[in-house]
Amino acid sequence: MARGPVAFVLGGGGVLGAVEVGMLRALFRAGIKPDMVLGTSIGAVNGALVAADPSEAVTDRLVRLWASPEASEVYGDSVARQLRRFAARTHLHSPRPLRRLLETELGVDTTFADLKVPFRCCAAHIERAAEHWFDSGPVVPAVLASASVPGLLPPMQIDGAHYVDGGIVNSIPIGEAVAVGARRIYVLQVGRIERELTPPRRPWEIAQVAFEISRRHRFFRELAALPEGVEVHVLPTGGLNPRDDTPWAYRDMAAVGRRISRAYTASRRYLATHQER
Repeated sequence: MARGPVAFVLGGGGVLGAVEVGMLRALFRAGIKPDMVLGTSIGAVNGALVAADPSEAVTDRLVRLWASPEASEVYGDSVARQLRRFAARTHLHSPRPLRRLLETELGVDTTFADLKVPFRCCAAHIERAAEHWFDSGPVVPAVLASASVPGLLPPMQIDGAHYVDGGIVNSIPIGEAVAVGARRIYVLQVGRIERELTPPRRPWEIAQVAFEISRRHRFFRELAALPEGVEVHVLPTGGLNPRDDTPWAYRDMAAVGRRISRAYTASRRYLATHQER
């Protein structure tokens, strides 16, 4: 097994990000802790909490958080309210529930320097049309920027610039982990890269398939270009339900417990096998 700094890389994927909680529990129970944490979108939300408390205790906190009424409120507006907001603005949901959740869990004034291990999160910078990495300053606005899914949440404004979901530019940032010195990388991904893509058959699948091609292309390109001495482990989810890829999957909080349990079992088995080697 490679020696050197260990990175947890938490990818994007909305409500499917619950699987990352099961993976985290498997990692901590296997005695694996991060020297650094990198996250994109929902991976930035989960990752920020891990960086604040890089121990198994954070997984209990995340399980409670994912099953909480506060988490359901993030995308919990009625359809009528969503449509009224979308007609007047550019997004369906208010960012206030997610901001309140993050401020409660992390603290309003928490900075990156306050976290117990180094943390970085990725967002898409609108004006520069480029990826942007936050690693200093207040944590909550940076995580909000990373998780601002276009059309669902408004762009986040920080110091005069506007940011949206980091998954647009770097959904599973293993290349960034290598760039900042990681030698052993554990990838916590939501399961889409485990499934074969098929041609779109419905109108809403067109953009979905196009985005998946872009996301997977970069991930597999970076995976193939790893420098010598860097070891990457892509943790398994244990499988997804076909309904997980529907347009309304981001609102489905009912399957959270099942996703966490399934990912824990699959990842625990994977880690036991690789540690034996």
